Amino acid sequence: MITVTDLSKQYGDVQALDDVQFRVGEGELFGFVGPDGAGKTTLFRILVTLLLPDAGEAFVDGLHVVKNYRTLRQRLGYMPGRFSLYPDLSVEENLTFFASVFGTTVAANYDLIKDIYQQIEPFKNRKAGALSGGMKQKLALSCALIHRPRVLFLDEPTTGVDAVSRKEFWEMLQGLKTDGLTIVVSTPYMDEARLCDRVALIQAGRLLQVDTPAQIEAQYERPLLAVKADRRYDLIQALRAYPHAHAVYAFGESLHYTDARPAADEDALRNYLLEQGFSDIKIQPIDAGIEDAFMELMTDEKGEGRFSRVD
Repeated sequence: MITVTDLSKQYGDVQALDDVQFRVGEGELFGFVGPDGAGKTTLFRILVTLLLPDAGEAFVDGLHVVKNYRTLRQRLGYMPGRFSLYPDLSVEENLTFFASVFGTTVAANYDLIKDIYQQIEPFKNRKAGALSGGMKQKLALSCALIHRPRVLFLDEPTTGVDAVSRKEFWEMLQGLKTDGLTIVVSTPYMDEARLCDRVALIQAGRLLQVDTPAQIEAQYERPLLAVKADRRYDLIQALRAYPHAHAVYAFGESLHYTDARPAADEDALRNYLLEQGFSDIKIQPIDAGIEDAFMELMTDEKGEGRFSRVD
């Protein structure tokens, strides 16, 4: 459904995209995961024909994003990161307007958005600007779907939304995927990455890894320990000063410590921390998550090494 080859984009001295290439299959839920400034929005704006690339090519649903942009726009649904509907129009007026832009009606495609729109339909006369974050999200998704697109692009759709609305939103995406819609979504949240069929880890305009969430996690080969103790900040410094430390990062209530050796010596590490004056020490081996894999890839400035690059 999507083929991207050697795509690059530069803003002045900033390389927003650097030789990006990947493929997305029909009916796939594909995620881009990375921090702010990684290049996700630039990539999406190129794929939805709103921005020209400096180099490379991209095809969506068999159409060239530059040469065939007029035809392609009829087949795309796009939900940008910022709420971009008309705040002074009502819920119903926004939906009717976007349907008319694509030469259709709400009634003609109501079955596609029914499960989503019914949740906000009781407020159809309320102005869009007065909706809550979760309701704005549902309205924006309804407007992006009302013309029955072949591919749906969602740029950080859950940023700033409460946890319950985030969960509901991803349940809606899973339903749309079941109906055969190809969905490409970007997110800064690693927990959402696990809900995708495949994910691309992106940083500084480069794809670090493209694979299933399970495969990305499975390729983390170093010993990984969750470490807790008193004086959290001092604990980070002490662990990073440990002679066998490879990496130390804060993850929730614990610190994720990666050992540079093939196997970590938990007793030696505990004794070291005791010598440093720490108490209430808890050390537990854990499996790596996508967060750990992403941080490991970022330690290699080229984004390569033991992680293979998979299209």
